[in-house]
Order: sequence, then structure tokens, then C-alpha cells
Amino acid sequence: MPLIALNDVSLEVPDSIAKPGLLKGLSAGTYEEDEANAARARIKPGMRVLELGAGLGYVSTVCARLAGAENVISVEANPIMVPILKANLARNGQGAVEVLHGAIVPDADPSDGEGMLFHASPAFLGGRLATEDSAPTNLVDVPAIGLRALLRKHRPNVVMMDVEGAEAHLFDEPWNSQLRFLVLELHPDRYAVRTIKTIVDCMSATGLTYDPATSRGRVLGFRKVWDRD
Repeated sequence: MPLIALNDVSLEVPDSIAKPGLLKGLSAGTYEEDEANAARARIKPGMRVLELGAGLGYVSTVCARLAGAENVISVEANPIMVPILKANLARNGQGAVEVLHGAIVPDADPSDGEGMLFHASPAFLGGRLATEDSAPTNLVDVPAIGLRALLRKHRPNVVMMDVEGAEAHLFDEPWNSQLRFLVLELHPDRYAVRTIKTIVDCMSATGLTYDPATSRGRVLGFRKVWDRD
């Protein structure tokens, strides 16, 4: 079971998910590099941070160190990754981060026990919501977490998002007014170009604009437009 130091974050990578592509990114220091740099550029102490798609917990740890662990909620859909995420947060002294297990959808009522089919690939980078074309292998039912309710409850200043294409369904209406920064990884191979326009238009309606300081490649950043800008 490899224990890898990525910058100043210690990550345990169980053999079951230690695939060559993941280990290569970790050893080269490129794993979630752009997202971590964006977090360092924008997150300040006391900011409320919502992370959607937490994976190993690298960006989670970076966010917690910057904002304070008590101000961070990390959401992870893949049940394989949840115990690994929690262990890595604890290993780095950030066990106070609130970890939620579930798939992010626009709306969901926790009282009705709504769930979503998720492809829990052992190669966790391939984990994603099931589609009509998904093979039955590794399909599991996971809780559905409504984004709008989560935004209302947590009122995040910063959202970090990497949900493997599920972002296509999360930008149909403006988000909460407390949002200052959004950083998301796009997955253009999983949806049409018009979906990216929908994301940009939604953030514009929320009062955010393109942020060159946190954007690179498929990682797209937005920042609040203030009256003084």
C-alpha cells in the first residue's frame, strides 16, 4: 500500500486503486495540480468551502489547511473512495472536514431516500454516474445529494468541483449569492459544447466571471464581480 508525499500532503493509496496512471501523476506531482494551485490562489482563512468530488483527499487537505477544516465540506460519490478520503484527511490533521457520501444532483429530498446508480470503478478515476450505456458491472446505488439544498445550507464562498461529467446537470439556474469563486474541471468528451456555454451563462447570472488566475486547460475558474471591478 503506497504512502506518497505530494508536495506537503501525505496520501495513502491502497493497492486496489494504485493503477499506473494514478501513480504516475502522483509521482510526477501533476495529480490535481491545477485545482490545488487554484485553491491556494483564492481560499483564505474562514472561507466556507464546498468540494464536490473529493477523490483521495489531496485538494480536500489543501482547502482545509487554507480555510480551516471546520469550514470545509467534501462530497464523494464513489463508495470505494470514502474511507480512503477520510483516512487521508485524518493522516494530514484535517479530520474535522465534513465528508458526505453521495452523488450530486440538482435537487434531492433526503427524507425520501432517493438514490442514484453509480459506476464504482476500482480505477477510481473512472468512477461516474451510470448512464443508459453503462455495463452492469460495478454499479452500486449511492445516496443522492441535492446541490441546491447543500448551497442553501452551507452557503459556500468557494466551490471546488470535479464530478466526472455530472456538472452538465448542475448549472440550470443561478447559484447562491455568497459564492465568490468556483473552480471546476470540465469533461468536454462527455457532453456537447453548448453545455460549457450553459455553465458560463449560469455563473454570469450568479454574478461571476472568468478567472484567469485559476483557469488552466480543462480547469475553469470563475470569480465574483464586485461593484469596484
